[in-house]
Amino acid sequence: MVYGLKIMKDLGLTRDFTLYYFGNIEEICDGVAPNSLVETDKLRPDFVVIGEPTKMKIYRGHRGRVEMQVTTRGRTCHASAPERGVNAVDKMAEIIKGISQMGADFIDDPFLGKGSIAVTDIHCKTPSINALPDECFIYIDRRLTFGETREMAVEQVRQVAAPHGGRVEVLEFDEPSYTGFVFKVDKYFPAWTLPEDHLLVKAGLAAFQQLFGRPTGVGKWVFSTNGIYWMGKAGIPAIGFGPGDEVYAHTVLDQVPLEDVVQATAFYAFFPTILSVMLAK
Repeated sequence: MVYGLKIMKDLGLTRDFTLYYFGNIEEICDGVAPNSLVETDKLRPDFVVIGEPTKMKIYRGHRGRVEMQVTTRGRTCHASAPERGVNAVDKMAEIIKGISQMGADFIDDPFLGKGSIAVTDIHCKTPSINALPDECFIYIDRRLTFGETREMAVEQVRQVAAPHGGRVEVLEFDEPSYTGFVFKVDKYFPAWTLPEDHLLVKAGLAAFQQLFGRPTGVGKWVFSTNGIYWMGKAGIPAIGFGPGDEVYAHTVLDQVPLEDVVQATAFYAFFPTILSVMLAK
């Protein structure tokens, strides 16, 4: 994207629009950086292109998600006499088993696919490794498709956790930046799609066709991107276009074909011109 901007400048393609490259944190809290950009810095773009891998197709949405924590409490005692205490991990084990059996009734959207759930982390508090833990925590990533709400997802987990004394809560993000700035948000990220007949999608398809003399397809991500803020929360039209295949992302085989990188750079340099022309019609 950065090289695309330079190419645009060199070729005199910076016409009646202003372009920004926005690189930001994502893994620790999807969308928090663009959320702050719009609300704190008062910079609200008209359109967004997300550079996550799309197999060189135009992507127009993905599922949302909500991050939860479940806590169980017990009573510690020496491990030589476990009957004297209450093991918080034993309680949590039953909850984890129940969570692993969830999903049959999750909604399956024709485009975005089915909701899902996964336990992603576990910790416990114990005086020592020869004592019963009196507190246990798990963290849950619940992917939400259309028709599933934050409240619905939390209640589904609560029904599994409550019989074993588990307390369920939605996580919050409030970590300070290196300057000490804090932008607090709940870790709930809505599902989103842009209609296939939207001008932005059509412009993406047209730019690819004109550049490479062949059509490309339209699709969606399985994972989540900062589109959960741009389109999901703020309603700012967004598409995705990027080199590589998301199946390799976050793995030890992470890779991007060099040809994709070169062609994507050309796309980024050309796309604003096509969009501008189509907007003028």
